[in-house]
Amino acid sequence: MAALALAVLVSTSTHAAQGFKWWQSDTYKKELGLTAEQARRIEEIFQKAMPTLKDQKSTLDQAEEKFEKLVERGDDKDVMEQVNLVEAARADLNKSRTLMLLGMRKVLTRDQWAKFTALHQASQNPPVTKPERTK
Repeated sequence: MAALALAVLVSTSTHAAQGFKWWQSDTYKKELGLTAEQARRIEEIFQKAMPTLKDQKSTLDQAEEKFEKLVERGDDKDVMEQVNLVEAARADLNKSRTLMLLGMRKVLTRDQWAKFTALHQASQNPPVTKPERTK
């Protein structure tokens, strides 16, 4: 169950990073029974985390750009050093994002979290329709 919760948190972060604020979505608000106070608190958590996330994303982007340049030059020693910097920047960003999402999770009740998990999984795995067979 903990692994599922982490997977939902991490994949939810992708939506948040792309601008999908699920706590402002009419569908999510209705399905979860999200109160105005809960939505306000989640937005507050999001806004508080954004400056750090933006800075860390910029740091990661710069590290990846430098990595690409080093790869093109072919200096293995410098590339390996830069790999460490890229992965450290990625870890910092992921940790901050996960802590933000954990804070959001704590705003929800257990029932709301269960519903959220189901909604999120349904949005990630839309039903597969079988093609009609022709005779």
